[in-house]
Amino acid sequence: MKKYRPNKKSDNELDALLREYRKLFGFTLLVTDAEGVSRDGDNAAEDCARRRRIITETLRWGTPFIDLCPRGRLMWGMPLMTNQQITGGLVAMAPARAVERVREAADALLAMAEHHNLTNRALLAAQRAEAERERQRAEAIHSIKGADYDAIRSVYLQEEPALIAAIKKGERGEARAIINRILVGIYFLGRERLELLKSLVLELVVMMCRAAVEAGANPSELFGGHYRALAALAQIRDDEALTRWLADLLERIMDAIRDHRRYPNEVLLGNALQYMQEHLADNLTRNIAARNAGLSPSHFSHLMRAKLNSSFTNLLTQYRVDYAMQLLTRTTNSIAEIALACGFPDQSYFTKVFKRRTGRTPLAYRQLSGPLPTERPKL
Repeated sequence: MKKYRPNKKSDNELDALLREYRKLFGFTLLVTDAEGVSRDGDNAAEDCARRRRIITETLRWGTPFIDLCPRGRLMWGMPLMTNQQITGGLVAMAPARAVERVREAADALLAMAEHHNLTNRALLAAQRAEAERERQRAEAIHSIKGADYDAIRSVYLQEEPALIAAIKKGERGEARAIINRILVGIYFLGRERLELLKSLVLELVVMMCRAAVEAGANPSELFGGHYRALAALAQIRDDEALTRWLADLLERIMDAIRDHRRYPNEVLLGNALQYMQEHLADNLTRNIAARNAGLSPSHFSHLMRAKLNSSFTNLLTQYRVDYAMQLLTRTTNSIAEIALACGFPDQSYFTKVFKRRTGRTPLAYRQLSGPLPTERPKL
């Protein structure tokens, strides 16, 4: 068993992060040295090597690296750094059944480590930018010998939007065809690199699971008892078995969506409305909102009339005016800044619409709303 070697990071900052993370997610979070040796014991050589790999891969790509260990646990981590030197790591673990929360938890760990100044924010950002440039270059390449991770990953990133749409709509045949194209691509570029292929497939599973939940599926039913399907992934030893595993999982996901089609309209409409509220500042159209919710534009309009007695344009305008009312009373930002933040092309048009909806101009509304804060929050 390996012995833990303390790093130089502040124990106070580390302990604060551990408490905060445990409160938010309840997942196990280990503090390790640069070799992956935990200060809490349980330092078998295989475990330390896996933790070290998670830490170094996260630094390599600038974004949390998610792994599935042979015991069926999901793992992700973050390097602890002084300047550009890794001094230790944070490694989180969760049971496979928590897969739908893992991406959120992994991203939160990155943000919290940066907030507590426990890692090198600038270096991670530079690594992410470089990975994105590599991905864009890889998209133009049709055959590469010895392709690296990012080149292989780009194969399925191109297909991801269509796969998400097919899953949300319950189009089983289309989803199968897309999965087959993805598998052909990543097998060709990543041949004889099974662990890399499994890592890519795990990313696919997380994305597919999220899309299924958004389409109305019950997360607890996606993988069956104790999420045996994810545990089985760690035991796969050849490409053919990996193909069968992913195909079977896709069928389970589509079945879960089919079984809960009693409430799809409400779920999909809710997704569309949430997307609208989160993108008020964008040049948002009915087609864009519908597509991101897995609906056809015409069906989206029908649902809005039937459920909300409103058109897309009318509801979007109301959302924007409501948000503007909040900004007018809670910030000191100028009327022009608020207009842009709410998706209005200019101050004049904003004033016209706002007055028609509320009976007052934005300035008059602000003046009637009491004292303003002293700070200028970011829009």
